[in-house]
Amino acid sequence: MIKVAVDAMGGDYAPGEMVAGAVEAVNAKPGIQVLLVGQEQAVVSQLSKHTYDKDRIQVVNATEVIATEEPPVNAIRKKKDSSIVVGLNLVKQGEADAFVSAGSSGAILVGGQVIVGRNKGVERPPLAPLIPTEKGVSLLIDCGANVDARASHLVQFAQMGSIYMEHVMGIKNPRVAIVNIGAEEEKGNALVKETFPLLKECKGINFIGSIEAREIPHGAADVIVCEAFVGNVILKLYEGVGATLISMVKGGMMSTLRSKIGALLVKPALRETLKSFDGSQYGGAPLLGLKGLVVKTHGNSKRTEVRNSIIQCVTFKEQDINGKIRQCLDVQNEE
Repeated sequence: MIKVAVDAMGGDYAPGEMVAGAVEAVNAKPGIQVLLVGQEQAVVSQLSKHTYDKDRIQVVNATEVIATEEPPVNAIRKKKDSSIVVGLNLVKQGEADAFVSAGSSGAILVGGQVIVGRNKGVERPPLAPLIPTEKGVSLLIDCGANVDARASHLVQFAQMGSIYMEHVMGIKNPRVAIVNIGAEEEKGNALVKETFPLLKECKGINFIGSIEAREIPHGAADVIVCEAFVGNVILKLYEGVGATLISMVKGGMMSTLRSKIGALLVKPALRETLKSFDGSQYGGAPLLGLKGLVVKTHGNSKRTEVRNSIIQCVTFKEQDINGKIRQCLDVQNEE
């Protein structure tokens, strides 16, 4: 059994959707045990609405909740019995293989580093979500953890991202590109100009150069490297444009009788196409480079994303991604 601790109190729709996602994960995939961390009475009340294997879901009581507006460092330090701190400690103590939360991003980032701890040699753990593209998915790294990253950080992001895409997503020799405002090597801000030659010289990655934002949805690279400010802007714009286009397509197809008839004909194919651009299908963003697995899902996550984030942890654990990252960085340090 792979044990996944889930923050039942984190996110806009907690605890209902977090509990529902946990139940769906357990019912969908054997070999998973979920530890629902949160205020016991509220969690048990939600569990009573579902049918599931009682041996595979356990409630771990945590009396406190960290709100999104709280200063992360103070919250982690003062709220020792919060669902985030308790869940991260379960990973640290080896009582859980992973921790999934839709709660405070800042608290998860701080807690991940302070409680779970970084792997030796990792300078900055990045958040790395999968984003849908025309050719499948790409890994956007970093999307929110390090807004003032250095060139050496971005090189490590490229290394960790390559390991993730090869061993979790099965993409051999994944293409790595750095986000830039042009394809030419001399373009970009100071950080990009400093990082570009380091990526060219970095052994063990398939660096293909710069990638402009408009090429990202076409799947021009498998690992998209940037610092967190740029990555977060890309991710949020991606999600906003995607949701707007889906809404406009649906609205247009319901606007006239003729379009409604056409909609009935194309509905099955359209549903599959739109589904591939639904980010919730790909789970959450792992915080790479830690001693244990921590996955951050969107604050507005519902059961589908929660379920997929939990299932995602199984592959991560089975492929020993943290071990492979440690090994990669050890080799780089020796060189």
